[in-house]
Amino acid sequence: MLMRREFSWPKLLTESGRGLAFGGDYNPDQWPEEVWDEDIELMKRAHVNTVALAIFSWSKIQPSEHTWDFGWLDRIIAKLGAAGIAVDLASATAAAPLWLYEQHPEVLPIDRYGHVINPGSRQSWSPTSPVFKEYALAMCRKLAERYGNNSTVTAWHMGNEYGWNNRCDYSDNAQNAFRAWCQRKYGDIDALNDAWGTAFWSQRVTSFGEVIVPRHMGGDAMANPAQQLDFERFGNDMLLDFYKAERDAIAEICPDKPFTTNFMVSTDQCCMDYARWSDEVDFVSNDHYFHEGESHLDELACSDALMNGLAQGKPWYVMEHSTSAVQWKPLNARKRGGELMRDAIAHVAFGADAINFFQWRQSRSGAEAFHSAMLPHAGADSTVYREVCELGETLETLAAAGLQGAEVERSSTAILFHAESEWATRCQTLPSMQLSHWHDVRDWYRAFLDAGQRADVVPLRDDWSDYSTIVLPTVLSLSRDDTQRVADFAKAGGRVIVNYATGLIDESFRVGLGGYPGAGDGLLRDMFGVRSEEFNITSTLSPADAICPIADADEAAPDIDPAYVCLSNGSISQLWQNVVTAVADDAKVVATYEGDEAEAWEIGGVPAITIHPYGQGKAVYVGCDLSREGVAALLADPALFGGQQESQGESQQESQRESNHLIHTRRRSGHTVFDFYLNRDATPSVVPELSGDVVLAYRTSGNPNVGGRYILQRNGLLVTRTVTRTAA
Repeated sequence: MLMRREFSWPKLLTESGRGLAFGGDYNPDQWPEEVWDEDIELMKRAHVNTVALAIFSWSKIQPSEHTWDFGWLDRIIAKLGAAGIAVDLASATAAAPLWLYEQHPEVLPIDRYGHVINPGSRQSWSPTSPVFKEYALAMCRKLAERYGNNSTVTAWHMGNEYGWNNRCDYSDNAQNAFRAWCQRKYGDIDALNDAWGTAFWSQRVTSFGEVIVPRHMGGDAMANPAQQLDFERFGNDMLLDFYKAERDAIAEICPDKPFTTNFMVSTDQCCMDYARWSDEVDFVSNDHYFHEGESHLDELACSDALMNGLAQGKPWYVMEHSTSAVQWKPLNARKRGGELMRDAIAHVAFGADAINFFQWRQSRSGAEAFHSAMLPHAGADSTVYREVCELGETLETLAAAGLQGAEVERSSTAILFHAESEWATRCQTLPSMQLSHWHDVRDWYRAFLDAGQRADVVPLRDDWSDYSTIVLPTVLSLSRDDTQRVADFAKAGGRVIVNYATGLIDESFRVGLGGYPGAGDGLLRDMFGVRSEEFNITSTLSPADAICPIADADEAAPDIDPAYVCLSNGSISQLWQNVVTAVADDAKVVATYEGDEAEAWEIGGVPAITIHPYGQGKAVYVGCDLSREGVAALLADPALFGGQQESQGESQQESQRESNHLIHTRRRSGHTVFDFYLNRDATPSVVPELSGDVVLAYRTSGNPNVGGRYILQRNGLLVTRTVTRTAA
């Protein structure tokens, strides 16, 4: 049985302790004290009610090993408390002071090439270093002793973005810890040899003392994929253990305030197994930074859907996002008009009851000087600060309407996310290096929106038995137990959809025998009623270049194979096609490969998409990669789904399809319903007829009071509230 810490939410310094939290990281130690009063006055004007404090302040708090300076921290906490601004106090251990590295260079991590990771940035420390842990826990205890009873400090912020710079450490400390970790996991060295397949390339070990971390081996050498996957698990566990040690050091002194740490979930990063981390926090937090371009809102929604899944329906915390541009990408786009508000309210729509930014005042120097902030270089007389003030006022309006604590309404469809499958898709020994489980989750999520439907994103390990449909996009690694869970779900009447790279290996990176997909000793193959023998890997083109069919096959150079394959339903596959050689008698072939391209690859007529009855349910097999448009067309295909619209009700879904809205609902106590309507693209769109009272209308036009309807402009949104009363 999975154990999880009891949910606990930090209080604000309001009379009731309630409200939507709003603020950001605050680094007063970067500025002279005469700036502090101005900061707090501008925070109050912006309706800021919480800040995260001292995240990178170790060297300020402990300027030398035996010197401590809490005076400045006492003063700023007192000023913030007097202004009614709550403090989420950090453990201050994310970046250690240089004196510690000079005295103890052995705490530095080592990269896979044997190079020392030098100090000067964040997290330049090994999580398995006993010396570093000793210093870090001393800091935690000092902070707990001084501020544990301070009423302004209402939550503890442990570390910061664990794993950002020390996710993989190849030091001697790490190697010793990895050996101990393997011994705990396998118990017997023969079990490890079997799991890792060490008979290949003479890798057999005779004791746990011979186990090594997968350092660089030169040239084009490839690490043992099972060993590499275990090393990924180990890295996650070492940082999780470090977090728990810091948390518990504070909890021994100050047990009555909630603990969190900020995850890093966006669809270009999800480095830790956050399904496990979410068990160890009192409330779930995330740092999310936007993707430029047309995917901006959809990517945010997909990431937030996973956050809601990790929070298991409880409110969660946006610990960091940006008011505008960041500074760490090759090109850093600013947010355009309305995107600051739209993004923040989109997070709220997906269950966030706290909206915070990095950071309050934009730094004048340092690595993140050009990272946007709530108070930019231009000062209070700026567009960004005015929009921050507008957002603060809007969040107060939503809080006054009773939004806090409302749960996100569940869809009937769950897309399953599995961190270990994402790690596995990065392996260099797969048929294609272009696999990405997390990107496929994102693309399927967006395709559901395009089809006028909505899906949740749920960790594989959680309970998804109450959904009617589950989707496993490139869930490469499936254990026997998880495969059985999927089969039981279908037997009980559920609909299961998998794609081409699901269930190819087990949790030890062992390939199932007898044909693909081999997960569960062939159980997955039996469930879907298909068997494939090979993978047909094609080169890739952008979707704009892939037109099916090609104009004239004779014009193509005879020695160049086509870069895509067409399907009989009009879709296109550009990367991977499973060569299916057997289909069960009771399975229905929905689409095959066809055309000159398929014939060139000798897969003409081979089944590409099938549907198979299994128990009381259905198993849909998509044996190739599809574009987002292809997936959306598939989801609307009555041959597979009978035209059902299950997620949100048919009328609302039809409206969403017509107007390209993202519609999300939060419900409180069953009696108060908040509906969020967000425009997904730049085209103005008409909102369906509203049933509730409008709480927020932003970037809208039209006059609903005289028979018209709201029109959402670019980045427009609406929030309505419907209150129902039950009979006494």
